Amino acid sequence: MITIFENYEQMSEYTASLVAEEITNNPKSRLGLPTGSTPIGMYKNLIQFGLDWSNVETYNLDEYEGISHSHPESYHMYMNKNLFLHVNLKKENIHFPDDQYDKTISGFGGLDLTILGIGHNGHIAFNEPGSSVTSRTRKVKLTEETINANSRFFDSINEVPKKAFTMGMKTIRESKKIILIANGQDKWDILNECFNGELSKDRPASILQTHPNIQVFYAG
Repeated sequence: MITIFENYEQMSEYTASLVAEEITNNPKSRLGLPTGSTPIGMYKNLIQFGLDWSNVETYNLDEYEGISHSHPESYHMYMNKNLFLHVNLKKENIHFPDDQYDKTISGFGGLDLTILGIGHNGHIAFNEPGSSVTSRTRKVKLTEETINANSRFFDSINEVPKKAFTMGMKTIRESKKIILIANGQDKWDILNECFNGELSKDRPASILQTHPNIQVFYAG
C-alpha cells in the first residue's frame, strides 16, 4: 500500500503532478491542503506548472488558535508563502477551519482530493491519538509530543499554541481521493504501523486503510 520513492524531490514532483492532473481535469476542484515541512516541495512544483487556479477551492486541514493570521508561524502565512501568493487563486476560494467548516465543505459537494502528512504519533491534521473516527471539524488540545515537534518553528516552546482548529476524521475520510505523504527515516516506523498494521484509534492514520481511493507515498 506504501509507494516508496528514491528521494524527497521525486516524491514531491510526482505528488504535484497528481494534484495538477486533478485541477486540469476538474478546474473547480475542491482541495484539502496540508502544512508542515513535507508538502513544501509539492507546492514548489505546483507553482511551476502554471495552472489556472481561478476556480479552485482550497480547504486547509488546520490552523492554530490564539495567533493572528499575520503571525509568521500561522498556517495562513505558511500557505501565502508557499502557494497562495504564487498562483491566481481567489481569496474568496480560500478556506480555513471554523465553526461552519463542514457545512461549507458539504455545501460545495465535498472534497475532491485531500493531501495529508502524518505525525510521529500517527496523527493526521490535528486529530491526535484517541480521536473519534466520526469527528468533525473542531477545536482540539494539542499533545505535548505535537507541541514539542512544532516548537522548532518558534523561538521557544512557550510560544507554541496549545490548541488548534482541525478538520475532523470523518470530514477527511469523506474526501473522494486522499494522498498521504511522508518524508524521512523517522517517519517510516509510524507509517508502516498505520498502513501495514491493525486499525487503531491510537494511530489515527491507520483508519485511512479503509478509504476506497488512497495513495501513500514515502521518501526515506
